[in-house]
Amino acid sequence: MTSSPTAASALTSAVMYETLLNYLVSMARTVEGAMNRALDAIVSLESARTTALPSEVFLIEPRVNEMEIVIDEHAIRLLRQGSFTDDELRLIVATLKITNDLERIGDIAVNLAERVISLREMAGAQAPEELAPMASAVRAMVSKSLGALIFRNADLATQVLESDDLVDQYRDRIFEQLLQRMTQDTQVVNPGLQFILATRHLERIADHATNIAEDIIFWVRGVDVRHGRGLAANPEATPDVFRNITDESVLPGDAVAEGVTNSSHGLHSGVIAGCETEHA
Repeated sequence: MTSSPTAASALTSAVMYETLLNYLVSMARTVEGAMNRALDAIVSLESARTTALPSEVFLIEPRVNEMEIVIDEHAIRLLRQGSFTDDELRLIVATLKITNDLERIGDIAVNLAERVISLREMAGAQAPEELAPMASAVRAMVSKSLGALIFRNADLATQVLESDDLVDQYRDRIFEQLLQRMTQDTQVVNPGLQFILATRHLERIADHATNIAEDIIFWVRGVDVRHGRGLAANPEATPDVFRNITDESVLPGDAVAEGVTNSSHGLHSGVIAGCETEHA
């Protein structure tokens, strides 16, 4: 007994979506491995155990870049089919965004490895006390993001969003401590600057982990929680900023342009007033 063409097509489509997810998980594990090596190296500069880790990070980066290309090509093949459920469409959209964030985490791991090499050439370079707990917090965010992806767990992804502020607090405290130390002793200026860059790299990894968690929530629950939007947001509602400027039959010509300008002024003033930190 042979299966119908429709059933065979459905099976092929299901396999392709499962393959896409498996590719994405594989890339996430590879990036996590590179990041963990970089984190171990930066918090244990003088340990012989971490000597080879920066070189390993450099070797992993090309593999991450190739994985991003393969996943993007696979997602595009799925899009060409033109027939998918809402869940499948959200998976494709989320995948295209997540691979970009994963690739950036891989690049930042390389940047951290470069900081390690520079610091090892500086006599007396000592890591700030709170660098290790900051690295642990970042490691946990990426690990939870990966877990949320594997188990399609939006609750675990939400925990990642709640951890971002802690990483920012570590960054600020370490910066203040290093700045005070550098003003008192010029000998620690060069390593101090390297550690400041390192904390910036850690913060950026946390930002990308947050982006990934937001995309997972979008995939699993169909809700956009970026920029602090609540889970109760109505994705089909027309945003106020567009509501009065999309109907050209109401505002012809220059009136439309004036409406856009006025609306954008209001939007910019609101954004500037509410933003105190850089967003991913």
